Amino acid sequence: MSTTQPSVLGSKDRNKTAIAAALGTSVENYDFIAYGTASALYFSAVFFPESDRFIGTLLSFATLAVGFLMRPLGGAVGGYLADRFGRKPVLVAAMLVMGGATFLIGLLPTYAQIGALAPVLLVIIRMIQGLAFGAEWGGAITMAYEHAPWNRRGMYAAIPQAGNPLGIALASGMFLLCAQLEGDWKWRIPFLLSAVLVIVALIVRSRLSESPEFEEAKASGKIEKNPFLTTLRRDWRSILRVIGLRVVESFAYYSTATYLLNYLSERFPDIRPTALGAITAASILAIFVTFLSGALTDRIGRRPIYIVGCIVAILFAFPMYLLTNDGTPALVVAVFIFGIGIIHASLTGTQGSLLTEQFGTSTRTSGASLGYQIAATLGGFAPLLAAALVGWIGWPGASLLYMAAAIIGLIAILVTRETYGPAERARINALVAAERAEHR
Repeated sequence: MSTTQPSVLGSKDRNKTAIAAALGTSVENYDFIAYGTASALYFSAVFFPESDRFIGTLLSFATLAVGFLMRPLGGAVGGYLADRFGRKPVLVAAMLVMGGATFLIGLLPTYAQIGALAPVLLVIIRMIQGLAFGAEWGGAITMAYEHAPWNRRGMYAAIPQAGNPLGIALASGMFLLCAQLEGDWKWRIPFLLSAVLVIVALIVRSRLSESPEFEEAKASGKIEKNPFLTTLRRDWRSILRVIGLRVVESFAYYSTATYLLNYLSERFPDIRPTALGAITAASILAIFVTFLSGALTDRIGRRPIYIVGCIVAILFAFPMYLLTNDGTPALVVAVFIFGIGIIHASLTGTQGSLLTEQFGTSTRTSGASLGYQIAATLGGFAPLLAAALVGWIGWPGASLLYMAAAIIGLIAILVTRETYGPAERARINALVAAERAEHR
């Protein structure tokens, strides 16, 4: 075996890499989700005070969506660089940019202080956030996946995915803790404290080794000169499948954690701490459900879990509002926990391996990142679209939007081939057993 050929047992750094990827992903999600939470709770009044409540909410969610518009560009640039020059440098650079942008939001003057320049600066920083976040995901997932044992790639790819709800839990918990602070500090502190998380994640990520599959491709001259254009030309069908698969998960989260939070807070202001606490609890549950879903894909395949998740999401679309329209605290908690902790987490846990396996090593980060971030852009408009639909036809509009996204996801998974079916599992397990025997 050559020194550059990856071992089917995974690299010696497989555990450290997966944990470091999860740590970085949690920080990136903390930063990005903090903005979504602040948009739902505070930014309509802080940055758009001359508008009425409804218009202010739409404008606040519009600035949220701007960051999502930049994510495909970040995914394209980050994917290109990761497939061309290596996964590790992209992870470190994305973390630096994201952390700096988030810290700056905590320092921004408000509309009352500098007028219209305040929302302009907010939008610019939000665009920078979107670029960095778009570059982050593909490299983190690819690193964990390519360092992992081949028969446990579903589980290892789910570890950085579990960083998503961890970051969400940290952001929601921080906003909950700061809710009692005076004035703007209740939203500034969560952004300013992200600097601590960024420093820790940078230290850990800087010590990682490069992906063994990338090193092999580099040594054998299989690096694409332009992986972005290659994946567009060769893998466009896979990119479309990834977009469809991701739409349901992205809409499921932002329709629940961002729009439903705002919907309930507007109608029942006293329910806000309960809702934030429910999102935090749901996100903690989601850490474990995400990991377990990924591990389960190594036993039964990637498709079954995703199919069930999409069907459950379709069935949940109307009950999520029917159960919460009266503002009953127990039902509000139950809806957030089920929507985020179960439905969203089961989809997220499966995505790490399912989406990555749609592409080969030379275009893996470019293809998966592009499809993933385009779908994220669509999902970023979920709160804005939901708010507009609710303003037009009432709460059923938000339910119909949620259901439509789930139907798209179901169609996408039904037309996606199984990447880890019985035959492939048997082949990989045989390779793992042979290499283990060779090392005894």
